[in-house]
This record gives sequence, C-alpha cells and structure tokens, in this order.
Amino acid sequence: MKVLSKFVMIFLITISLGKVALAQGETAVPFLLLAPDSRSGGVGETGGGLADDATAIFWNPAGLAFLTGSEISFTHSNWLPQFQLDDLYYEYVAYRQYMESLDGSISGSISFMNYGEFIRTGSDGTELGKFSSYDVAATVGYATKISSDWGLGFNFRVIHSKLSDQPTEEEKGTGTATTVSFDVAAMWRPEVLDLPLIGDIGNQLSIGMNLSNIGPKITYIDQDQADPIPTNFRLGFAYKVFQDEYNSLTATLDFSKLLVDRGSGDSTKVEEKDEFYKAIFTAWADDPMSEELKDVVTSFGLEYWYGDPNDFLFALRTGFFYEDPDYGNRKFLTFGAGLRYDMYGFDFSYITTSVFKNGENHPLSETLRFTIMIGWGGSEAKTHGFPRGI
Repeated sequence: MKVLSKFVMIFLITISLGKVALAQGETAVPFLLLAPDSRSGGVGETGGGLADDATAIFWNPAGLAFLTGSEISFTHSNWLPQFQLDDLYYEYVAYRQYMESLDGSISGSISFMNYGEFIRTGSDGTELGKFSSYDVAATVGYATKISSDWGLGFNFRVIHSKLSDQPTEEEKGTGTATTVSFDVAAMWRPEVLDLPLIGDIGNQLSIGMNLSNIGPKITYIDQDQADPIPTNFRLGFAYKVFQDEYNSLTATLDFSKLLVDRGSGDSTKVEEKDEFYKAIFTAWADDPMSEELKDVVTSFGLEYWYGDPNDFLFALRTGFFYEDPDYGNRKFLTFGAGLRYDMYGFDFSYITTSVFKNGENHPLSETLRFTIMIGWGGSEAKTHGFPRGI
C-alpha cells in the first residue's frame, strides 16, 4: 500500500461518511455507521423497516423477532475504490438463530475495517518500524416478540480501535482504545391494518426504530481528549407495493440522525460537552428546528423479486441516498441484484455519484459490496426476501 499517515487515512474514512466529520465534529470509529451488507446497500442503504435477514442486527435487531430458523452471511467490500488502496477494505459477518427455549432469536456480528500497513517515522524522518491499523467491533443481540405485531431487540457491542501501536517520541497515548456500546430497537409489523379508502394492508407494512451505538466516549490519549462514538437514531419504513405468485415489489424509506453533542462550533471556546446519555436528547434541540431537519439523512429504495419462492429467485434493487450540503453533502444512487436458490443466496451492490455535479471523483463512487448467505430451518430458508409478509 502507498505510505500514508494514519491521520490522512482516518480523514479519508470520515469524509466518505459525510456528517460524521462535518456535522458532528470529532466522532471516532465512524466505521460503525457503514452499511454492512449488499442487499441494503442496493436499496439506498435502507434497512430500518426491512430488517428481515441476519444483518437486521445492524439495521434493526427487533426485526429478528419475526424470523425463525438460522442464517449466516458474509460481506466484503474494497472501501474508497477511488484511491486504489488494496488493503483498505471492510468485512462483515452476521449470524442469527431462533431459539424456542428463549422465545426469540439470538444474533451476533463482527465488523472489521482494515486501514493497512503504515511506516512509523521519527521527527527527523528516520524509519522506526511498521504497524497495522484497523477498527473492529463484535456484537451480540437478542430479539423477541411482545405481541403478534411488535418486536423488541437489544444489542451489546465491544469496539476496539487500533490507529497505531505505540507512541512515537513525545506523543502521548498508544493510539489504541477500546469501549462498549449497546442498541435498543422496536419493530411494528401489523398482521391486520384496515385503513379507510385503502383496505387491509396487514403483512405489507413494517415500521422500525433503532437507537444504536449508545455508549461512553473512546479514549486514545486521556479522558479529557476522548471522542464520542457515533450514536445514531434510525426510523425505517418498508411497504410491499404488490405481490403475486411470482413477483414482489417492496419500497423502503429510512431517516437517520446522529445524536452527538457538537457544541457551538467556536474553536476559541473551551466547552463542556454533554455526556452520551444526555446528548441523545440534547442533540435534537441544540440548533433551530430548520437546522435539525437538515441534519437528517434520507434514503429510499426499491426491491423487486421474481421467481418461485420454493425454487429459484432473482432480485433487482435501486435506491437513492441524500445528505444535506451543510451536513456532509453525500448524494449517490445505488444499484444491486441478488439470487436465492434453496438455502443459498448471493447479493451485490454498487454506488455511483457520477450523475451528480462534481461527483465523478467522490471517494465512495464505484463502491462494490458482495454478500453470500446460507439460511436453514424455519419458513425463511427458501423464501428469503420474497412474499411472506415483509
């Protein structure tokens, strides 16, 4: 890999995540916000309402309460392909299993962002050695139904960040830190919902809420210089537009907002920022409402399935991701496709920014994700993603 300082590398990651750097100030471990799978990546990076496979542990763990059987999935993506850095990549594995004895599903995931190998140098340019840099998070979760229409989900996560391995000369801290976080989520999937003038749309609508990455700051140097982790609120919708024996079309819509105290933005002032448990509430009102609404990221997607749910299925996906210009200015279109045969599945997704002004060289443009999955047992084994409610 080309030799870059670790600070330049983290900058590349944060600009690819837009408002983590621009809207919320100094936020550590931004990899926690990366869309981890190809399916959701193909529908505009939405999943808060869809959440009907193993990766629901990221998007909305409450969605797992409505699933039976077991599933495991693996995702790989070369990150920021515009920079052509072969050892900058993202890996994700997720697992879920329904357990009748627990009246719900247990789940787990590991996300890993590799930044590559770096050369440590002294102030005089002398090479002092090499080190690898990465971020990793391990998550475990549990989801259960509290009624036929409602599910609840909870996650616990350990986060380890290694930006460097030891201090150089007069530097303080090792550049390595560990913290923890948790998620709380809910999902509403009504079996019957009879609306005036519309009729019964039960088993067609899904609404989910996920409050993720709730936890203390991460400390690389000392507590006074600790950085918040990216606590995030997501509200997601999924609606089955139509379905018949061989066709299905679902629309998805997500709204998300970072809940981190960013202060006044005046670098000349030393501010006492709210702790994470306070910022969850204060982050909604530290700016005028017009600014708070601009701070909400909006994403939309469509997923079409064709085939026999008991045999072979093929999916096409597209979506749109929008972030306000004052809060990161990420805008991109997504495309994707998927296959399901028996207990096996494959998905890929593609991001393009070239259709937007000055978007040809955006770090995210031409990002590809690839996912393979295996599902067994339960009603989802052969009908994954096809008409079976949401």
